[in-house]
Amino acid sequence: MIPYRSFWTIFLLSVITCGIYWFYYMYKLTQDINQMTGDDGYYTDAAAVVLLSIITCGLYSWYWLYRQGDRLKRLADCNNVYCAETGTSYLIWAIIGSLICGVGNLVAHYLLIRNFNHIADAYNAHFYFS
Repeated sequence: MIPYRSFWTIFLLSVITCGIYWFYYMYKLTQDINQMTGDDGYYTDAAAVVLLSIITCGLYSWYWLYRQGDRLKRLADCNNVYCAETGTSYLIWAIIGSLICGVGNLVAHYLLIRNFNHIADAYNAHFYFS
């Protein structure tokens, strides 16, 4: 069962822990997306995501956002779940929004979490009713 994620809870816990919880969020979200997508040919190592994000001072997290966004879009399309955003949408929000005190990055993650929750609901319902 894939758990529901709340953007505001993630945001507040990240602020309280000085960003450490944000890496935990990325790790767990990557694992859950890997589980939902199965063998789609785009497996992402969750530990590598955190490590590369730290090493590159967050630049890798933009690439991760793009890749996971595309994976979620493909999964949503295959399962008839509405998802308007693609990886490019998240990336544009993150890059352009970083010029506005990082607000765009928060919007990108909000949209990612919102779409993730919709897809996770469909994924959980599939296993619950089968």
